[in-house]
Amino acid sequence: MSSVTIIRPKKVLSLEDFKEIWRYRELMYFFVWRDLKVRYKQTAVGVGWAIFQPFMAMVVFSVFFGRLAHMPSDGVPYPIFVYTGLLFWQFFSASLGGVSSSIISNQSIVTKVYFPRLILPLAVIATNLVDFAVASVVLVGLMFYYGFLPHLSGLLIIPLLLLITFLAALGGGLFLASINVKYRDVRYILPYFLQMLLFVTPVIYPSSIAGKYAWILAINPMTGVIKAARAAGIFVVAVPNDVTSLLGVDGADLTLKSLADLRLPGLLSRLL
Repeated sequence: MSSVTIIRPKKVLSLEDFKEIWRYRELMYFFVWRDLKVRYKQTAVGVGWAIFQPFMAMVVFSVFFGRLAHMPSDGVPYPIFVYTGLLFWQFFSASLGGVSSSIISNQSIVTKVYFPRLILPLAVIATNLVDFAVASVVLVGLMFYYGFLPHLSGLLIIPLLLLITFLAALGGGLFLASINVKYRDVRYILPYFLQMLLFVTPVIYPSSIAGKYAWILAINPMTGVIKAARAAGIFVVAVPNDVTSLLGVDGADLTLKSLADLRLPGLLSRLL
């Protein structure tokens, strides 16, 4: 009588899980390259779309909120102010949406070949990180144009802010991905939710405008990231203290990430 091996998801992540991801790193590179080619294939502008979208949003916001509504911008030119927020916001929102649908969109691969499932959302975020890097060129140009040159010591915090944004998108996205496997409503709810979340994130306005209700904005993990990015890149105000508190928020996101990742194999085997 032949023996049967039953593979069950582990209850905690271990060092071996991360080693396995490292062993499959070339597969993640392939997924990133595939996503970039599919995204910009047969486009006249190509990777320039990564610049066009935040740039046009910056122009619209600058005209209506900066020039017509006279929105305060912490003493810096409003285009720099809003573009800095748009960079991190679009990186977060695109990553969150992509991670939430990464399992479903790769259903044919997930159900046929074994590989660490975490490779898929990591590849999605890495692809959006490439777009972030390309779109940052415009911010550098704006700073030179307006004469706001960042200090080197301020730029050192940018990798930390990218890490926090990465953890927030990965944690929330995997939690939504586990729900999306069973309930496809996520694909309809999430775009609307992200549109609403934009207006409770200090992208087009400073958080100080909320006054005594600023604590509501602080619940949003991207609030501290955007405030710190403006402070670090423009070097006008001190880096906000609530950046350190974001590590606690992302600790909760990591917990959600772990739970979502561990439950996915069972859900996939039953539902896909």
